[in-house]
Amino acid sequence: MTTMIGYLRVSTEKQASSGLGLDAQRDSIQRYADAHGWEVLWYEDAGLSAKSLARPQLQAALDRLDISPKRRDVDGIVVAKLDRLSRNVADFARVLEQARSRGWALVAIDLGVDTSTPTGELVANVMMSVAQWERRVIGEHTSAAMQAAKRQGRHMGRVSVLPQDTGDRLLALRRTRTLADTAATLNAEGRTTATGLPWTVNGVAKAQRRLTSRLAVA
Repeated sequence: MTTMIGYLRVSTEKQASSGLGLDAQRDSIQRYADAHGWEVLWYEDAGLSAKSLARPQLQAALDRLDISPKRRDVDGIVVAKLDRLSRNVADFARVLEQARSRGWALVAIDLGVDTSTPTGELVANVMMSVAQWERRVIGEHTSAAMQAAKRQGRHMGRVSVLPQDTGDRLLALRRTRTLADTAATLNAEGRTTATGLPWTVNGVAKAQRRLTSRLAVA
C-alpha cells in the first residue's frame, strides 16, 4: 500500500485553535487518499506562515522523505492546497528538486497536481510562479499608493488608538515609576497597548512620547 505524508498548515493561532482550517484540509486529504487507496501519516504546523520552509513538522516530514528509497517508509507528501506547503517559488523549487532527486511524489489536491508525472510537475511550477508574480505586483501597487499618499501628506494604514484611561494611567505611573515598572504595572492591571499587545519598556517610552506630544499641541 502507498503511504503518504499528509501535511497540514494554518497561518494564525486563531485558525489553529478553532480547528476549522486544519479540519478542512484533513478532510480533503483523507477523502483523496481513500479514493486512491493510500495510508496517510499526519504532520501539522499550526499558526505558522508559509513564507519559508522553516517549520518544525514540515522539516520533519522532509527529513523522513530525504533518505534512500530502500530505507524510506513513505512514498511522498500530499497537501490540500499548494500554498499550505509554500508561497515562495524558490522554496517550492527546492522541494520539487528534492522530490525529483529522491524519487518521491508531491501531490497538491487543489490543482490536481502529482509531481511524479512530468505534466503535474510543470503545472505546479507554473502555478507557483503566477502566484508569486501576483503578490509582487500587488506589493508594488500598494507601495506606490502609499508613497503617493505620503507625498500628499495623507496617512495610509490602520490607525491604532490607545484608550484614554490607559494613556492617563501610563502618564500617571511615569511620574513616579521607571519604564520597566510602568510596563509591569500596566500588564498586571490587564491593560494592553493600542494594538492589543503586552507592554514593554520600548512600548511605554513610545506611547509616552506620543501622549506628551498630543498634550503639548492641545
